[in-house]
Amino acid sequence: ENSSEFIPKCRACRQQAREHSGQGDHHEGLSSDEELTPTEVGEFQKSKDNVLEDSRKIFEDVHADFCDIRKILLKFQEWKEKFPDSYCDAYISFCLPKLLNPLIRVQLISWNPLEQNFTELEEMPWFRAIEEFSDAENVSESK
Repeated sequence: ENSSEFIPKCRACRQQAREHSGQGDHHEGLSSDEELTPTEVGEFQKSKDNVLEDSRKIFEDVHADFCDIRKILLKFQEWKEKFPDSYCDAYISFCLPKLLNPLIRVQLISWNPLEQNFTELEEMPWFRAIEEFSDAENVSESK
């Protein structure tokens, strides 16, 4: 059966079910073709909780100096101040995004901008650490 034919049939089935159940508060166009059943919502929440629990374990065997973005950036700042030629020759500004990517992604696993009380990216600790590092880098370059 063609999937494009299936969608209107599902919509029509839901509409008939609403009419038979007496739901008069439904407004056309406000429903989704992907309405989830309570079972599906429960399974999704369980799966989400499992992912979040696993994400907390990712860096548990890593020394604290190497899983904290602020501490990592401080090491690079020290390197830049002590050995600027070596720092520039290593193209660190190109390497940092790839280095920090996994650390940031782990912190963003639970972030959902569609939730009502979500944290703005600019307010997250990793963002502020990178911002401070960038500001320090700009100040040292202007010298």
